[in-house]
Amino acid sequence: MTINELLKTLATGGKLAPVYLIMGQADYLQRRLKTAFKSVVPAEEQTMNYATYDMDTVPLAVALDDAMAAPFFGERRVVCIDNPQFLTGETKKQKVEHDVASLQTYLGSPMESTVLVFFAPYEKLDGRKKVSKQLKKVATTIDIGNFSERDVRQFVTTQLKQDGYTMDPAALGELIQRTDADLTLMMAELPKLELFAYPQKTIQPDAVTGLVAQTLTQNVFDLVNQVLAKDTAKAVTLYRELLLAKEEPLKINAILQGQFRLLIQTKVLAKQGYSQGKLASLLKVHPYRIKLALQSQRRFKLTDLNQAYLGLFRVEKQMKSTAMAPEMLFSLFMTQFGFYVNCCW
Repeated sequence: MTINELLKTLATGGKLAPVYLIMGQADYLQRRLKTAFKSVVPAEEQTMNYATYDMDTVPLAVALDDAMAAPFFGERRVVCIDNPQFLTGETKKQKVEHDVASLQTYLGSPMESTVLVFFAPYEKLDGRKKVSKQLKKVATTIDIGNFSERDVRQFVTTQLKQDGYTMDPAALGELIQRTDADLTLMMAELPKLELFAYPQKTIQPDAVTGLVAQTLTQNVFDLVNQVLAKDTAKAVTLYRELLLAKEEPLKINAILQGQFRLLIQTKVLAKQGYSQGKLASLLKVHPYRIKLALQSQRRFKLTDLNQAYLGLFRVEKQMKSTAMAPEMLFSLFMTQFGFYVNCCW
């Protein structure tokens, strides 16, 4: 089942499964689904027949006791469980002990009058655990992680239509670029853009460029292109702007390294015939970032990418071991990288 199918079922009062598993870290969609699940319980019954439990602070047994109870003067009870880390392979111990065996018992015979929803903000569950295997077998699973650019465009366009607005295609493209196609970020920007476009109700590109700031990742992606173009002046200027914006030098360097690593991986694997979709799945990277990496890597030699990647490791080491200013270290990196490229090519 897709998220749109589930939302339609919830909105129209269709038949619901007894157990749902919502996988993925899209905050906007998690909030929207929680609101939709809550709405299936009449407002006057929600105090008694709707509840959400955070497994970081509440024992699983408390949530299951609620799930096993009959609805109080109503037809349906909805119980949501947040952060079920015990389903994953994460080693970080939760502060609360959970009786996982009781969940296995419940899943063996779920209450027909209860809708039990697990919100798991993870890429995957630990398939070696019996409880995870059983939950996957019993639950209706909805994956809200790593939406494609096409899916993101559809969600945004649908929301705009519901609000009575339209968006110029170029403006939508700019919004996607500035937010790294992050649906949560895009939805958070819409109210501001809609207010600016009132009363014409058509969002133009200048509204996006004027009101929506680029993410740090997108700024660093621009920085990567300037590094590879050997444009020292522009690269250093953008680096200085990031520092003025209070971004941590080590964080900037780490994201730069990550971008170059991604370019190297996509270049090598693309030559082996991997498609955009397979690359996103294999590298566990948002499909939009893979799309940008595929477009960029074609313009550069693998040796240049490797040299820049290694140079950034040296910068990181110097940041941690010397008192030199980060901007100076980055400028030296640009000078050395440009010298290497001109010398060797």
